[in-house]
Amino acid sequence: MTAIQDVPLKTISGETTSLADYAGQVLLIVNVASKCGLTPQYDGLERLYAKYKDEGFAVLGFPANDFAAQEPGTDSEILDFCTTNYGVAFPMFSKIGVVGPDKHPLYRELTAAIPAARNDAGMRARLEGYGMTPNPQPEVLWNFEKFVIGRDGEPVARFAPDTAPDDDALVSAIEKELFASE
Repeated sequence: MTAIQDVPLKTISGETTSLADYAGQVLLIVNVASKCGLTPQYDGLERLYAKYKDEGFAVLGFPANDFAAQEPGTDSEILDFCTTNYGVAFPMFSKIGVVGPDKHPLYRELTAAIPAARNDAGMRARLEGYGMTPNPQPEVLWNFEKFVIGRDGEPVARFAPDTAPDDDALVSAIEKELFASE
């Protein structure tokens, strides 16, 4: 098991946990936000979770308010929003920082393990088009960046925020980890 498995986490309802509780599963870790143009990805993330959860897969949602204050709510408000508007059943965690000096240790480990997201040039250009300066690598670029963690607990892939949950490359990376030993 890697150090990433031992990082203390808090569920959105306040229980202490860690990724060790998901040992042996393939994980998709996503920093989420309720007031983002990418927020409708919750639908696709929930479909992905529903499709593969019986195969040993989980989507883990980590709300963050690091980008244009697009996740201003409390944990209970966030959970209510996700379940009411998108039927989210995948595990959600307490709001954390994913960039800058308040970056949660989980995201320090993730960005150190995989410093660059696949296919982030389009998202970078879009942010620049809005007059924003995108975060330099290895920082998370925006809400809904995705990290795939293999059954062994190792980060294996990282995808740009605008990568849809049903994107072929993302689904292939998840399936490769789910069905590698079959």
